[in-house]
Amino acid sequence: MYECMTRPRSIPPTARKRRALRTATLTAALSAALSATVLTGCGTTNDTARDGKEAPSSAKGFPVTVDNCGTRTTYEKPPARAVTIHQHPAELMLSLGLKDRMTGTAFPDSAVLPELRKDFEAVPELAKKEPSFETVLNAEPDFVYGGYGSAFAKNEGRSRKAFADAGIDTYLNREYCGKKQVSMQDTYDEIRTIGRIFGVRERAGKLVEDLRARVERTTRKVEGEPAVPVFVYDSGEKSALTAGGRSLGTEIIELAGGRNVFADLDDVFGDVSWEQVVARKPEVIAIYDYGGAGNVERKKKYLLSQPALAGVPAVRNKRFVVVPLTATLVGVRPSHAVGDLARGLHPERFR
Repeated sequence: MYECMTRPRSIPPTARKRRALRTATLTAALSAALSATVLTGCGTTNDTARDGKEAPSSAKGFPVTVDNCGTRTTYEKPPARAVTIHQHPAELMLSLGLKDRMTGTAFPDSAVLPELRKDFEAVPELAKKEPSFETVLNAEPDFVYGGYGSAFAKNEGRSRKAFADAGIDTYLNREYCGKKQVSMQDTYDEIRTIGRIFGVRERAGKLVEDLRARVERTTRKVEGEPAVPVFVYDSGEKSALTAGGRSLGTEIIELAGGRNVFADLDDVFGDVSWEQVVARKPEVIAIYDYGGAGNVERKKKYLLSQPALAGVPAVRNKRFVVVPLTATLVGVRPSHAVGDLARGLHPERFR
């Protein structure tokens, strides 16, 4: 996509500083041969947009200052070369029409929303799981957006400080700021914040309006229906890992016309015994889908094979609803999940 330059070109001071910091970091982490490859390879500077034009030194509405999980960052202009780690940040950015600002993504963990698939496939995939620090640096980003806390794992060399030392700004999904409470409002606030950082506030506002309207259409459809008791099955055999009352999943269930039978669990996730599941008589089991092909079928097979669960209404009637894990994370997916789950809980309202 980019052609090698056969003659020297000037590098802006900010890019020169990033390049020097990046070089120092790579030299310490890689062999001399790999470092040489990185230093002499083809590519654009950090302050150059993907079309080869210099990014503007100032933009309308900037500077923008954002406090994120204890890190305060002032953006003098919108990022031009972003890398996303995990799928939900990528989908959020693509929903804001920011494909041209993305230089890489990593760790896809479920099928991408159909309307975003083409754009998602156009962005280079850096790794199937979390990429190494050096892999991210090779993409020459000026911004890294992490979906889970593990995006910036210190023990794997990807701390936010390490990126800052290389002259790269970072942002972590607000779900991992230690709030211990996640809501639909967080999804809307996240979208608006990313919209501010990238200078697309109007797009962000419109996207939030569209997602709110999507949820409202669903809630109107199921209004007046009795709340269906739902058990969320994430994983586990000796015990079950389920969504607690502080999870976004619980709010999604409620908006879809259901009731999380473990809403009294005072955490985002927690382990419960199978005896507790039996006692609470869920009529529907929402299976969280992640981990690759066959994951859901394995979970269904396990639930159906347990004699102790045979009397549970959801198991007896084989009422399972599949929910991608990404649909329960702060981003654009939760509003879609409300409608998808409601169709499983109240199918008669959607015929």
